[in-house]
Amino acid sequence: MGRNVGRWLGLPLVAALVVVRVWDPLPVEMLRLRTFDFYQALQPRQSPDQPVAIVDVDEESLAVHGQWPWPRTLIAELILKIARAGAVATAFDVVYPEPDRMSPENLADVLTSIDEAVRDQLREQPSNDEVLAQALRRHRVVVGQSGYHRAVGDLSRAVKTTPVGTLGGDPRPYLFKFPGLVRNVPELEEAALGRAMFTLLPERDGVVRRVPAMMTVGDVLTPALSLELLRVATGKDAFLIKTDQAGVRGIGVAGVEIPTDRNGRVWVHYAPHDRSKYISAKDILADPQPRGTIQRLAGKLIFIGTSATGLYDVRATPVEPAMPGVEIHAQLLETILTASHMNRPNNALGIEVSLTAFAGLLIVLFVPVLGAIYTFLLGAGMAGVLAAGSWYLYASERTLIDVTYPLTAGFLVYLVLVFVNYYREEIERRKVRGAFSQYLSPALVQQLASEPDSLVLGGETKEMSILFCDVRGFTTISETFKTDPQGLTRLMNRFLTPLTNEIVDHRGTIDKYMGDAIMAFWNAPLDDPHHAKNACSASLAMLDALDRLNRVREQEAADSGQQFVPLKIGVGINTGECVVGNFGSDMRFDYSVLGDSVNLASRLEGQSKTYGFEIVLGEATAEHVKDDFALLELDLIAVKGKHEPGLIYALVGDSEVAKDPGFLTLARHNQELMGCYRAQDWEGALTALAACRQGNAGVDLTRFLDLYEDRIHTFQATPPAADWDGVFVATTK
Repeated sequence: MGRNVGRWLGLPLVAALVVVRVWDPLPVEMLRLRTFDFYQALQPRQSPDQPVAIVDVDEESLAVHGQWPWPRTLIAELILKIARAGAVATAFDVVYPEPDRMSPENLADVLTSIDEAVRDQLREQPSNDEVLAQALRRHRVVVGQSGYHRAVGDLSRAVKTTPVGTLGGDPRPYLFKFPGLVRNVPELEEAALGRAMFTLLPERDGVVRRVPAMMTVGDVLTPALSLELLRVATGKDAFLIKTDQAGVRGIGVAGVEIPTDRNGRVWVHYAPHDRSKYISAKDILADPQPRGTIQRLAGKLIFIGTSATGLYDVRATPVEPAMPGVEIHAQLLETILTASHMNRPNNALGIEVSLTAFAGLLIVLFVPVLGAIYTFLLGAGMAGVLAAGSWYLYASERTLIDVTYPLTAGFLVYLVLVFVNYYREEIERRKVRGAFSQYLSPALVQQLASEPDSLVLGGETKEMSILFCDVRGFTTISETFKTDPQGLTRLMNRFLTPLTNEIVDHRGTIDKYMGDAIMAFWNAPLDDPHHAKNACSASLAMLDALDRLNRVREQEAADSGQQFVPLKIGVGINTGECVVGNFGSDMRFDYSVLGDSVNLASRLEGQSKTYGFEIVLGEATAEHVKDDFALLELDLIAVKGKHEPGLIYALVGDSEVAKDPGFLTLARHNQELMGCYRAQDWEGALTALAACRQGNAGVDLTRFLDLYEDRIHTFQATPPAADWDGVFVATTK
């Protein structure tokens, strides 16, 4: 059932990812385009010597011939010199939409200081536009036009258009359409052999990857500058646009079929920026021309553009962050001439959708039943095959098929399945924690859930604090439940629950319950540098919890008319080295603690009733917490089963009690009592004892002081041996 849950979630996710690919939002499109950019950057088009050159109106040219725009007569001279040098054809990456203001007739109207004879002579001269038009007629020239985002100019003005044939249907619905067109003055467009648009349309991230090969202005089909230059150079009369049900498939010109996307755009196969293609306009206009200028123009297809500051039309491309727009047109023409077109077939979407569905379904089908290693091998193998196939198609066939989205989609499906499996395992772990938390501390349960390898026999030695707690007078309490054993069980549960909670809340681990007794320890399984302090804090909190429980039980007894027997406990805490770990057999074992320090803690709990204090600490524990709690020294004792004596202390309060002036006085008198007692100064000991009774600071010292008073009177009557060292040897547990 768990595996099926992952699959039932994976299947709609695969369907959603297919829908997203068809929708193709911006992030998906950018991922695809950046992948194609990476391919071109990794293996750009080689740029051998091709018959393409760029005449550049650069800064040096402006310095020699003045600011832009130049007079049309100077442009005419430039065209004629290009033609005389043997260039095949020339295309303008600029547009001249207004008449030249430097024409003679315009000067006749502007210059007011000349006489009428000169004015008439100027008006008789041909306009600069006519001079340029005459130059255009003497050379194969394509004038540039620019699409505009709104209607501009007179689109009804009759101009020459290049015939365009169609095969397979009307391409206009698929082509980019402009409502307006910025054109040249009529004289230039009539004189030129070709008219074309140099408009570049970057992708949504500003990178020019595709150039529209054919566009529409109104219903008029207009070719791109590079294609029109090729047509004019080869003397062809028309273009042929091929379409299918998916859109435009390609454009034919001069016997070459140029593959396009469905919108008639050509993927430019870029080469790195090549400065050697550029020829400065000043060198062509120079007289004499620099050596080699004619050779660089002869037999070439020429683009005229500018790289001067302020006129610099730069665009980002996959191989260069900034490339002149005129070079993009030149690179497109080189792509066509070298037949190195990049092709993204119209069925690419269908291929990529199929790959997305295949990758997703493969993950859904196999991941739930495979292990981690085979899942990794499956994913790596699928990624390798798809990536290698995509790269092969680009490098060998120049076909662009995107596999990044199918791989990303497969990875997302994989993550969902992994999350489902993780969530299912987390639920199972919670069940395990819920079951085992009835027996173990949450810290131990957490560790076992995250580190199941720790469930082995063996242990480690470390310093720990051990706590034993036992109910005082449990036999008497049991007698009151002779006829109600279930009631006794409920009472013990009510007793053990709050005390256990306090131990756990103070980072303790419950080792075991022994009837009415609790054994707990600190500093395992997780390290606790303050284990002694936490054990003491827990014991004080246990007393407070027991007081609250007794008050509730007393009220319940009063309401029911039953006898109330308060619950009282004794606590022993000791600190020392122990072995902690899993002990038992291969079939069953417990996480527990062993060592002499454990036994001593049990003995200290037994001495709590002897000295009349609820909490008794061993010497090592007291040393750890003496600055944080209110302690009273009780005795130098050798507990039953041990030969070496040790100091024991009563824990009577927290740090606030330890700072109380009354307690400080009591602690001083108690220390005097211990000192006089061990020095066999019986009178001094009795004096200190009386002072303790009088200034007890609210601490019940009755049993403790009575014990010492009896000992002192006994020693007064029967003095101890000469080698007596003050050690009390306990004969009971």
